[in-house]
Amino acid sequence: MPNINERQNLPLLTADLEGIGGIIKSRPDDFLVEELPAYEPSGEGTHLYALIEKRGITTIAAIARIAKALKIRRRDVGFAGLKDTHAITRQWVSVEHISPDVFLKLQIPRVKILKLARHRNKILLGHLSANCFIVRIRNFAPPLQQAIKRTEEILDVLTKRGVPNFFGPQRFGNRYDGHILGKAIITGQIDEFIDTFLGRPTADEPAVFITARTYYDQGDYEKAVENWPHPFAEHRRALKRLIHTAGDKRKAFTSIDGHLKRLFISAYQSDIYNRVLAARMPLIDKLLHGDMAMKHENGACFRVEDLQADQPRCDSFEISPTGPILGKRMTELIGPAGEIENPILQDAKEVLKNAPDLDKHIARGGRRPLRFKPQNANVSAGQDDRGDYIELQFSLDSGCYATILLREITKSPGE
Repeated sequence: MPNINERQNLPLLTADLEGIGGIIKSRPDDFLVEELPAYEPSGEGTHLYALIEKRGITTIAAIARIAKALKIRRRDVGFAGLKDTHAITRQWVSVEHISPDVFLKLQIPRVKILKLARHRNKILLGHLSANCFIVRIRNFAPPLQQAIKRTEEILDVLTKRGVPNFFGPQRFGNRYDGHILGKAIITGQIDEFIDTFLGRPTADEPAVFITARTYYDQGDYEKAVENWPHPFAEHRRALKRLIHTAGDKRKAFTSIDGHLKRLFISAYQSDIYNRVLAARMPLIDKLLHGDMAMKHENGACFRVEDLQADQPRCDSFEISPTGPILGKRMTELIGPAGEIENPILQDAKEVLKNAPDLDKHIARGGRRPLRFKPQNANVSAGQDDRGDYIELQFSLDSGCYATILLREITKSPGE
């Protein structure tokens, strides 16, 4: 298994352009994201839709708090996507057979209810069209006007050529071990999963987690659960199951929410995709013979056979080359394109050969474009009680990460 926190050193498209440095998310107000739904609620139906605003907590934590307040299962709360933790985020959730009056009376820490509506179906993952961002960058290195100029130059390149469509660090969790946990699930290594999920502290974690994980490694599950922070319900539930079953790790595994497990498996798939994209950099706007290209208009894919005809369509951002999302519907590349991608996939194929219940774990798979185009991008400057800032406004299609765009501008290693 890879080491925890063995992060990929993802390449930059604009490495030849100097960044501005600076920090984002110095406080939640500096990072605002609002979800645009795939459809508007009809006003009729048994499902109650709520536009919520959460501040400084994960989407999973917000869902857990809503479910607890309503005394329903977490799986009965629908949502379209995971949103940033250290931010103010607005997104839609759904519950069935709950009256608006009951929902409006809820008092949920760090969660505010902004709007209610009714619809006929539950919100499912992916039921969103785009996300709109307002981001403030502070403590940038060059003088203000120079920082604005650099930002505009970088955005010009990213708008024309595209932003590398990497899965962002939040896809892999705070410890960057989501893909490691996902691989353990796929291969049926339950002890490995539980030991990584609950133990093996790392030096850069907060002290409270180091303490709890150390107690787990020592076999003191009672002390571990006493020290594990209450918002981390899945970890605490697994520890309690270990206590009640005399250390049965398989039963502890079954107590963990299925949605969370699917996120870990998705992180494993995302890690492989990121490796392929890194190998294709910086030519993410160039097609190769044997590529599978995607039409941005409708997501349809086709095999690239005529570069002379297809490259102009790529230049105009009508189509883009794609990378792999492991699964039955993933089409393999051939030719020069396959010579880059297929060696990276080989290790994953070996993993999947020995995976029990593969169909149960791996989603259908497919292809993901190697780049995305930021929409309605705008740069401005401002000043408040904390000094000068540069404000970026832009919209991104569902599944694209703002942090990947921002790192091109700041050239900072983290978010």
